[in-house]
Amino acid sequence: MQSIEEHVHHLYWDLDINCARTTLMYLAQYFKIPLNDQTLQAAIGMHGGGGFGAQCGLVEGSLMFLAIYCASMGLSDALISKLCFSYAQAFISTFSSLECSVLRPGGFQRSDPPHLCEGLTVRAIAFTRDFIEDFSHATKPVD
Repeated sequence: MQSIEEHVHHLYWDLDINCARTTLMYLAQYFKIPLNDQTLQAAIGMHGGGGFGAQCGLVEGSLMFLAIYCASMGLSDALISKLCFSYAQAFISTFSSLECSVLRPGGFQRSDPPHLCEGLTVRAIAFTRDFIEDFSHATKPVD
C-alpha cells in the first residue's frame, strides 16, 4: 500500500483529484471498505464547497468515510452522528477550524499554486486514520 504522501501526491498531481475524494479514496483503501461510484461523484464539489472556502473537503471526506465505516460495523445512526461530532471536535482541537478558508495556507488567492494543501492533506488523513483506528480498538469486544 502506498504511503499517505505518495497517495496524496499521485491523486493531486497526476489525476487532479480534490481533497475530499483523495481522503475518501485513501481511507477506503486503508480500511478495505469499498466505495461506490456515486459516493465519489458526490464528493466532487466537496472541497470547501467547490472552492468557495466553506467546510474543508478534508473534513467532509473524512466524515463521509467515518459514517460509511461505522455503518459497515452495524452502528446506529445516532451513534454514527455522535462519532462524527466527536471527530469534528477533535479536528478543531488539532487543526483549529473546519473551514477551508481558515485551514488553507494563506486563505485563497488568485495566484495560489495548485494543490497548496498537499501537506495539510497528508496530516489530516493521518489524523483521521488514527481517529478511526483508536475508535475501532475501543469498540472491539474483549475476549
